[in-house]
Amino acid sequence: MLPPPITVSRLDVSRIEPLLEDLDDDQVLGLEDELLRATVVEPRSMPADVVTMNSRVRCREENSGREWSVTLVYPQDAGKPDTVSILAPVGAALLGLAKGQSIDWPGRNGRTLRIVILDVEYQPEAAGDYDL
Repeated sequence: MLPPPITVSRLDVSRIEPLLEDLDDDQVLGLEDELLRATVVEPRSMPADVVTMNSRVRCREENSGREWSVTLVYPQDAGKPDTVSILAPVGAALLGLAKGQSIDWPGRNGRTLRIVILDVEYQPEAAGDYDL
């Protein structure tokens, strides 16, 4: 299955790229691939149903049916309850997806996970919070 199209804000790209410069592993390569295939837009042009940095998203893992809400954060903000770092495989998978889209992503032990976006509960751009 081909990965779905994704949309990422120019501001998010400018903040994520420096994080990748000093890292060299499979997770970073996956995130780099995601950024390379993204349509990049200005923050004010971001559709409200797209997962951006600091968005709170409700999603489901299709194999297990497990649903959860999580906030996609930068590494320095990870570790708090219900957050996931952009450098984690599932974090990289969420970035840029829109409500209703799904993506297959390698999980632990080589298992493939299919993640479906059920809702974008909060998105900074939609709320006018461009400095988050």
